[in-house]
Amino acid sequence: MKNHITKVYCTPIQLKLPVDLERIIKINDPVYSFSEVVAHIDLKKYFVEQKGHETGRPRYDREKLLKIVLFAFMEFGYCSVRQIQKLCETDIRFLWLLDEAEAPSHMTINNFIHNELSGSLENIFNDINRYMFEQSTVDLNHAYIDGTKIEANANKYTWVWKKSCIKSRNNVFHKLSLLLEGINAFMVLYQRAVFEVRQEYAVAYVKYILDTFLEATGMKTEDFVHGKGKHKTAIQRLYDKVYDCYKKLKSYAQRIAICGEDRNSYSKTDHDATFMRFKKDHMKNDQLLPGYNLQMVICDEFIAHYGVFAYASDMDCFQPLMDGFCNRYGFYPRYPVADAGYGSFNNYLYCQQHGMEKYMKFTMYEKETKDAKYRDNPYRACNFAIDHEGYMVCPNGKRFYFLRTVPVKGNKFGRTEEHYQCEDCTGCPYREKCHKGAKDRIVHINEELTKFHSEVLNNLNCVHGALLRMNRSIQAEGTFGGIKWNKGYRRLRRRGIEGVILELGLISCGFNLYKYHLKMLAKRKEEKKAA
Repeated sequence: MKNHITKVYCTPIQLKLPVDLERIIKINDPVYSFSEVVAHIDLKKYFVEQKGHETGRPRYDREKLLKIVLFAFMEFGYCSVRQIQKLCETDIRFLWLLDEAEAPSHMTINNFIHNELSGSLENIFNDINRYMFEQSTVDLNHAYIDGTKIEANANKYTWVWKKSCIKSRNNVFHKLSLLLEGINAFMVLYQRAVFEVRQEYAVAYVKYILDTFLEATGMKTEDFVHGKGKHKTAIQRLYDKVYDCYKKLKSYAQRIAICGEDRNSYSKTDHDATFMRFKKDHMKNDQLLPGYNLQMVICDEFIAHYGVFAYASDMDCFQPLMDGFCNRYGFYPRYPVADAGYGSFNNYLYCQQHGMEKYMKFTMYEKETKDAKYRDNPYRACNFAIDHEGYMVCPNGKRFYFLRTVPVKGNKFGRTEEHYQCEDCTGCPYREKCHKGAKDRIVHINEELTKFHSEVLNNLNCVHGALLRMNRSIQAEGTFGGIKWNKGYRRLRRRGIEGVILELGLISCGFNLYKYHLKMLAKRKEEKKAA
């Protein structure tokens, strides 16, 4: 009789863990730096005790939930709730932070982020920064500003354009005016007052027309016929056409209201996202995608402040970003350093009003500094000489006289510019180089803006300015490079402006915590060398 050997379908090797689990975690692991920061913050003040949960399972410890969420974003840049759940089950560092507590489910973590952190994350970010800035002696007066566009969690082909809606709405207005002629003909037959024909029609007014027309004719919508082969009356045909216009006007009004005054587009899947022109891809194609403009203020490699905006221009983001910085720290930075995307008359004037030095490049800064032919061009209005009576004089010796003051088109802050006209350009030997028009040359000048540009050039071209420009390219652009490329965060996960702010706040907390860890490691290394 043969001896049948039973097959073994399991691994005979048993995992053995040491008694002291802390031996597994290396001494230079980020979890120790994280625990140091968290230990100096009172976590209980962020959570309000809620009554009415006396029955059922006990509430999960929210302090431990906060620890694992912050540490996950510190370690991975961005971490999904399912990934956090898996880490709590398998990663020894998360088990250590949980302190023998059961690993939470992904829904518990998700509800905690949305319900608990939405209102308290700003305070958490401030408290974390306050401790780390004290330990690292961060200089908040030197602020390096930069922004980046990041793709929203929205469909690429669900755009709504404000100008297109306005154009279509005007066509509906014209159609309504034609339809009202037919409706007024019926109203006269029923001896009722006619409706006023307008250039524009409010939605409420069109609804009033429909209701009054039905009341005057004695018709009811229940009596209307629909479908193939049904004969509609003239009254029903008119009513249906006006009702279609009413629905379109209502839709256009909603879409224009969503866009608001500052935006020209939005996405149907995320109403707060705006379609922006992103940088060229590897095939050198421009991409028009729904996205947000993320702005950050960097101080000594830490994220001191962040902001999320729904418009593409960096120029419009500067003032609300600095206001947010002041609300967070109680003062404005003395040296705000930014690239040419932020340099404008309004921003320079804003800096002057709030005691900030002007270290933002303007559009033609590179040409002014590197192109001597452009800078020293004698036919530029800013290079014209001033005679003893205060008049601008061209290279031919002709005076320019004040013509008018004109508001700058599209400027929201009332900026104006002065127009000066040459007294006589007839027979000028420099005409081809100076002016190609048929009439006398007119120059547009804003003397205050010219002074601002001169001040910016002096600030940025000195030794201190050169150091600030170098540090801005390293710190500000390096921060976005680390987040987007090192951590792989190139697309948003949440929708809506509030969700994006929450997401960016968690990423900023994680980035600062990891940066503090690296600085502490470098500090210990230097102390060992000194010893």
